[in-house]
Amino acid sequence: MTTLFELQEVRFGGILSYPNLTVREGGFTFIQGESGAGKSTLLKLFNGSLPLESGNLRYRGKDLQEWDTIALRREVLLVGQTVYLFEETIRENFREYYAYRDLPAPSEELMTRFLRLCQADFPLDTAAATMSGGERQRVYIAICLSFGPSVVLLDEPTSALDEGTAQRLMTGLKAHGEKEGITFIVVSHDQALTEAFADERILLEGRER
Repeated sequence: MTTLFELQEVRFGGILSYPNLTVREGGFTFIQGESGAGKSTLLKLFNGSLPLESGNLRYRGKDLQEWDTIALRREVLLVGQTVYLFEETIRENFREYYAYRDLPAPSEELMTRFLRLCQADFPLDTAAATMSGGERQRVYIAICLSFGPSVVLLDEPTSALDEGTAQRLMTGLKAHGEKEGITFIVVSHDQALTEAFADERILLEGRER
């Protein structure tokens, strides 16, 4: 497999020190570790949401700091535990995010297809303001996947889901990733989910102090 990300002597904030590691292209890589180990911070470093302070981080063999930030974030999409949706309908959220990229509005068939994939099968006229945090996160994942990214970074995507829904979500994402050649990098505390879906695992042992 091709190396996607490579970290060497990366430190952040004077309190986090990451092991030298690589993430390979394709499949599901799960990142685990105790609270404070820097898992969410690592996802933000991967797509440039946080600046690299020391060490070397490469994406597709090129120093991350040499990438155009906008181009990187459109190729490597981050879905955090708290996501931003406009306080409008799901339909309008798709349209707003597509307009932000200067793209024509997607068809309602496409919107519905990705919502179903993400276990967010709500009517398109559902207002985002009425949705729970977990529901908003799944709608946001659907919007992100509809853009056809190369890499999707997911921070605890199943924390608000029951076991059955979590299994269906991850099964759908894995099948979609295999079909479209998308790499998923997932932070999760769910050991059973990791056992079931991880192709690779990264264990972070450091703690923030």
